Amino acid sequence: MQKTGKKGLSLARRLYVSRILGLTLGLLVVSAGLYPLDPPPWVWGFMLFNGLLWPHLSYWWARQCAVPYHAEHRNLLIDAFLGGFWVVAMQFNPLPTAVTLAMMAMNNVAIGGLRFLLVGVVAQVAGIAVGTVIFPLTSVPMTSPAQIYACLPLLCLYPMALGWICFRQAYTLGRQKRELLALSRTDSLTGLLNHGAWKDRLDEEFQRCVRHPADGTAHGAIALIDIDHFKAINDTYGHGAGDIVLRQLGKLLRQNLRTADIVGRYGGDEFCVILPDLTLHNAVQAMDGLRERFATLSYEQDPALKVSLSIGLAVFDPAYNDATLWLNDADQALYDAKTSGRNRVTCHRHRQVLEASVVSL
Repeated sequence: MQKTGKKGLSLARRLYVSRILGLTLGLLVVSAGLYPLDPPPWVWGFMLFNGLLWPHLSYWWARQCAVPYHAEHRNLLIDAFLGGFWVVAMQFNPLPTAVTLAMMAMNNVAIGGLRFLLVGVVAQVAGIAVGTVIFPLTSVPMTSPAQIYACLPLLCLYPMALGWICFRQAYTLGRQKRELLALSRTDSLTGLLNHGAWKDRLDEEFQRCVRHPADGTAHGAIALIDIDHFKAINDTYGHGAGDIVLRQLGKLLRQNLRTADIVGRYGGDEFCVILPDLTLHNAVQAMDGLRERFATLSYEQDPALKVSLSIGLAVFDPAYNDATLWLNDADQALYDAKTSGRNRVTCHRHRQVLEASVVSL
């Protein structure tokens, strides 16, 4: 967790809610423990301040600090100190003492683990030491039925509230982790899978093809797509225009391929597609249709700008012993498409060049 900025304020807000509930319920426990002892009026006043005003004052204090995280750790130590103080004020009444110390220990563990639990114990001992100076121990009273009932709300409600807060925090952290994982596997410009993520999916598809024989039909194909003369586009129209072209191609790929197809940006101006369970004929048709649609796109920056694609296809071959061989064949087909005139789809296995508007197998 970050110790400054929003995260510090977020911690302060969470503790504000739990402190209000815990100290309000704790006020009931301490009141029941002190009432038979007939303490002086200032003790009642201090108890009301601790139970009703301190939660709001501590939250305001944390918000005013440059580092709210550190301020809240200080506030928690004050809570622990006062807890020890009230234990002595109640003359170590067994059940209220156990409930007070246990609830504070649970809170400190939830916030800072074992280390902060130990620091909190030190603060409680300090509070007990100060309390023994003000309230000399005469005899330990027995816990009355009324005091038992006064402890029940804190025993039941506070652990539930703390558990809910911890659950929400864990849920938020889990969601953020999933979002970060998705970002780490996504190309920021196009929103497609990045190079590494797409290669992982290619390995998965290769293993699927190896495990499940095609029974005479093609398992599928992979396509490598290159934007023709992309460097010239950047040089002539600027890198901003080049980014628009890349985004347009990414959008076109998402909108015109099947849900099962796996699309990624392989790097630079090169894109890649896994086409599961497609015959060679259907894979070529899909890619050539994509090439034609992309060639018709217009760009506001320069209506005269027209961009074409060269595409290399390779269908799965049971003779492959590694996904890299499959990818290399698609790369070779792409090279053939670019060296034979561009703006075309070339299939590696049949070495057929499909001109701009004609598909023939």
